[in-house]
Amino acid sequence: MKKILMVLTNASKIDDEHETGLWLSEFAEPYEEFTNQGFEVDVASLKGGRIPLDPNSLDDENVETWKGITKELDQTLVLSQLNVNEYHGIFLPGGHGTMFDLPDSPELKDALAHFAENNKAIGAVCHGPAGFTGTKLSNGKFLVDGISMTGFTNEEEQQTGLDSLMPFLLETKLREQGAQFEKSEAWSEHVITDGKFVTGQNPQSSQATAEAFVKVLS
Repeated sequence: MKKILMVLTNASKIDDEHETGLWLSEFAEPYEEFTNQGFEVDVASLKGGRIPLDPNSLDDENVETWKGITKELDQTLVLSQLNVNEYHGIFLPGGHGTMFDLPDSPELKDALAHFAENNKAIGAVCHGPAGFTGTKLSNGKFLVDGISMTGFTNEEEQQTGLDSLMPFLLETKLREQGAQFEKSEAWSEHVITDGKFVTGQNPQSSQATAEAFVKVLS
């Protein structure tokens, strides 16, 4: 059975006035798709333990729908304690939390370089590609250099009203590091597959991104 590693944010605050965390649907829809398609999924984070959920991603309906899946967020594995050789793909869901902890993780950088250099599947949706930023391969090139990809756009960030609170703008940073960033209309479903890289633009793209990721792994 093929194994997928999902790496989530542990960050729970943007500042004292703004809570953040994982965007629930960006984890739940891919997790459900992967397990329904017969993949074994390990759920990890940088620190392990319980994952904070962005309050804005929760409503009575989705909390009830994904009640079983959210149990996976109670006790996540610690990324640094895992053997990345065991996995066929790595997937990074979003939520603004990812902007605050994933880019600074040497363990995540090492893991992503392993997946890229061994031609394994790499996926992310919305703010998930924040985890790609700053990652370099053994040849010194940025992980995203020359890769056609998408992610949460500057326009979408500005529409959240949180752009001024971010450490960087994701679209801008990915472009600076050589990504061929492609986007669709704000808040519309948009997925890009480039070789073994699969990325989705926003929460509306979570399901389609997961389906495209499964195709790359099949």
